[in-house]
This record gives sequence, C-alpha cells and structure tokens, in this order.
Amino acid sequence: MDTLRIATRKSALALWQAEHVAERLRAAHPGLAVELVPMTTRGDRVLDRPLAAIGGKGLFLKELEVAMQEGRADLAVHSCKDVPMVLEDGFVLSAVLQRADAADAFVANDFRRLDELPPGARVGTSSLRRQAQLRARRPDLVLLDLRGNVNTRLARLDAGDYDAIILACAGLQRLGLGGRIASRLLSPDWLPAVAQGAIAIECRAGDARTIGLTGVLDDASTHRCVAAERAMNRRLHGNCSVPVAGHALEDGEGMQLWGLVGDAESGRLVRAQAQAGAGDPEALGVGVAERLLEDGAGAILAAAVARAGH
Repeated sequence: MDTLRIATRKSALALWQAEHVAERLRAAHPGLAVELVPMTTRGDRVLDRPLAAIGGKGLFLKELEVAMQEGRADLAVHSCKDVPMVLEDGFVLSAVLQRADAADAFVANDFRRLDELPPGARVGTSSLRRQAQLRARRPDLVLLDLRGNVNTRLARLDAGDYDAIILACAGLQRLGLGGRIASRLLSPDWLPAVAQGAIAIECRAGDARTIGLTGVLDDASTHRCVAAERAMNRRLHGNCSVPVAGHALEDGEGMQLWGLVGDAESGRLVRAQAQAGAGDPEALGVGVAERLLEDGAGAILAAAVARAGH
C-alpha cells in the first residue's frame, strides 16, 4: 500500500493538526496509508526562556526537516505562523489549508473583555506582537512571560498566576477549548500574527509525488492571503524577536492587507493598509511593508533586534 509519513511535533495541537491533514489526505486519496511520526523539537524542550532568545520559531521546524532529509518522513505539518519567512533550501510549502479563525483570544475567568481588566492586572503572553498591542491599549497592565503548550498556559491562568492570557482562537477551537475564549480581539484594531489560523504542509522541493498528493489540500485564497502577509514580514525581516502583525482578506474587489509594527516596551504602533487585486499578493505585502518603513517602523525594528541581541 502507498504510504505517506507526516513529521509532527508532539504537542496536542500539533498532533491534532497532523491528524487533520492525515484524514484529509486519506479522504482525497482512497487506498493511501498515512502515518504520523511524532517528534520533540528544541522549541518544545526549552521552556524557561523566550523563543526570541533561543533562536526563534524555526526551532519548531528543524528536527522535522531533518527527518524529511533523512527519509524518515515525507512531509511536515506546521502552524503556518511558525514557518520562517524564508524556508531552508530544498523545501517548499506544497499546500496551505483553508484558514480557521485568525483572531487572537482574550482568555480570562473573571473578565469578558480586555477593557474590563482593572489597573495593574497581570496578563500573560511571551509574544512581542501581543505585548506591543497590549501596551498601546492598556499601558497600566503588568505583562508577564508565558510559554508552554495551550493546556499548560490555561492551567497557569486557572492557578491564579495571571488575571488573563492571550492565545490564538484557532488553537483553542481545534482542541475543543473554544469555550475558554472570553472575547475575540478583532482586526483591524488588533492584528494577529502573520499567517495565524492557517495550517501549512512542507515537503522536499524535489519530491514530486508528495507535492502532488498534498497539493489537492491547498486553499488558493488562503495561500494568496498568507503569501501577502509573509511577503510583508519578509521585507521587514520579521521574526519572533520583532513585533510584526498582519492580516490579509480577499473580497470581490481583490485583497486588502493590514500591517503593524509595534514596540513592546513603549506601546508605540505603526500601522499601514493597502488594497490591490489578488493577482500579485507578494507585491501587496511588500508595498504595505514599505509604507510601514516610511512611517517609522525601521527604528522600532532596529531597536527590537538590538534588544534581542541579534
């Protein structure tokens, strides 16, 4: 029997995403066997330091890519927001699945909305993007680091370590935890991470068989929107040590992209928005990035990189 092997992280969310892709592949290709190859990455093992300090979100991909290079796996399934802006040589994204809810979630047990938090409330998030937007909206809050998988973060909230935490809606919903969402932080006032809510399939560039089998799962509209967001981020040299946010949407008129660069210490935000036809999403992304840079994002980015020690 023809078999595909999916390299995946071992977290509950990663396993859900990999199994979701496996089910879609089995449905699309009757007779195809799909197996999961669960692995632990450095990004999963080192939880006592911010991601930016240990090498960024690419740490979630490296071991999975090695497994593909060594022939132990045919593809890897990722949260698209964790995929570096420039892939390692020899790898491609063969499919981006239809996007789920792209919004961030405000999660709290005693409050329904961010604006209801009392002065000095403790909010947990290690994301500089989220910290910058929190700082801009509520400079009185105490922002505290929060790493670990979704269940670990929720347990720390429930233990009273935080008054509220910020997570991705899609991750909570995929794990059956949508009921924990007190409210959604909505675009364009609050922007999510680039490619948030989308699942990406990565495989070897020369592996025509796997590219062909997985390509049927690609959602063209999501892929274009993610391409615009990633092009913006790439032009800004964005990574997890740089607070960049972006969200693209398609409508009957074409595509609209909102972008943001923020300072996690001062709460200063630089925003830009543009609209264009859907035919060249990368050009739209670069254009929004250029507007951000013209409006002062470069100084914020340089300061963020300097603080991260890069």
